[in-house]
Amino acid sequence: MANDVQPSDLTFSEKARIGALIARMAKRGMAGPTVDISDLKRRVERIENEARRRKQTDTK
Repeated sequence: MANDVQPSDLTFSEKARIGALIARMAKRGMAGPTVDISDLKRRVERIENEARRRKQTDTK
């Protein structure tokens, strides 16, 4: 799809932020399957949406 975010669409800062959030998700995941990580997933989605909007603006 044209709206998919590729790693090359992300800035270094965004990649670092997503990496840190994934590490936090993994740490919470080790606590057990009942631990909620939806807040961290939303933060990653928000970063990806920013990159997607920037990509669409750049291609116009």
